[in-house]
Amino acid sequence: MIEYRNVRVALLGAGSVGSQVARLLLEHGDELASRAGAGLELVGIAVRDVDAPRDVDLPADLFTTDAESLILGADIVVELIGGIEPARTLVLQALQSGADVVTGNKALLATHGPELFAAAEQVGAQLYYEAAVAGAIPIIRPLHDSLAGDRIERIMGIVNGTTNFILDLMDREGSTFEDALATATELGYAEADPTADIEGYDAAQKAAILASLAFHTSVPLAAVHREGITSVTIEQVRAARKAGYVVKILATAERLTDENGTEGVSARVYPALVPESHPLASVHGAKNAVFVEAEAAGDLMFYGAGAGGVETASAVLGDLVSAARRHVIGGPGIAESTQSELPVFPIGTVRTRYQITLHVADAPGVLSTVAGVLAKHGVSVETVEQTTAGATPGTATLVIGTHLAREADLADTVRTLRGEDVVLDVTSVLRVVGA
Repeated sequence: MIEYRNVRVALLGAGSVGSQVARLLLEHGDELASRAGAGLELVGIAVRDVDAPRDVDLPADLFTTDAESLILGADIVVELIGGIEPARTLVLQALQSGADVVTGNKALLATHGPELFAAAEQVGAQLYYEAAVAGAIPIIRPLHDSLAGDRIERIMGIVNGTTNFILDLMDREGSTFEDALATATELGYAEADPTADIEGYDAAQKAAILASLAFHTSVPLAAVHREGITSVTIEQVRAARKAGYVVKILATAERLTDENGTEGVSARVYPALVPESHPLASVHGAKNAVFVEAEAAGDLMFYGAGAGGVETASAVLGDLVSAARRHVIGGPGIAESTQSELPVFPIGTVRTRYQITLHVADAPGVLSTVAGVLAKHGVSVETVEQTTAGATPGTATLVIGTHLAREADLADTVRTLRGEDVVLDVTSVLRVVGA
């Protein structure tokens, strides 16, 4: 039997993911050692309460509340606490001690990524974070390594399982948003407070991480435009399906050139109309998928479980094996490539298409008034559909599809339409994927 040197691993956090990481480390230690070329010795698990009930039965002597002492005796620190503090302080302490860090903390990376990567580079340590985006799906390493020689033009991702489950239930079963959210909560897909998911905060953090990595540029979380799904109605979902679309909330990171010829990037999260023919339209339930458009490689899609304790633990363990291999080989960690430092453009710079649904007076001149508003703002009409079916007497529903235009011009168009006397209500505004 081959004798391996041991690499000491400290685990911070024993929630749904952390407890599974510990279990798999203990159960498959020999197999992992053969892959890493070193034994992965779990030296302790730092938690707030050592007596708290847990889903996995783990040796009691591994638990401690003294995270700092545990960190100082480790070669690799796995941070699965979540949130900003004390995670930030502990990760910095680990990196400054020379330990490599494996984390799944999207909020921490989206908010303090540059600080953490700088701390790692200063001492030659490595920060791994495959589990921070899309759970079990390998997307960080392909972007970081496999596509490092390519030029990525755009990334579109369904990166939040809760919201995809809700929208999918609305689409396939005709549930209202409220009923779909209740089902998601009952099945454990949504937290008791689902705000981070349904308002797009979780997806925005992941968009910031993906954009920073794909475009070798620091993209702060504050620069990510964010809209949630709370305003999506069953009527919108039905109308979308009738028109050949599916409503999905997408995290989009895109390389752009503005009107002055300056190259930059955009990162944004919002619900959009995805053509039924697009691969992202067929992502059902709580699954995640990331669609990458690269100059040389073409279109690539990464699909799978975007959450779950054991599923996300798979990504953590992959990073842990990589970190252990680095310790065996030796040498400093590889610094993050953020040298491009492209400007991050505001949402108004983006060129997209809208589908605008209006509740209007059923009277002569309405179409010309609406067309005049669009023309005033330089927005060209692609399709128009008017119907009185289901509308109150004397009114009609007008659905307008626009050509490609600047987001700022489209937003101004919608604001102006809201002020027109013939427009009783702007009932729906959704972007259209495929522009």
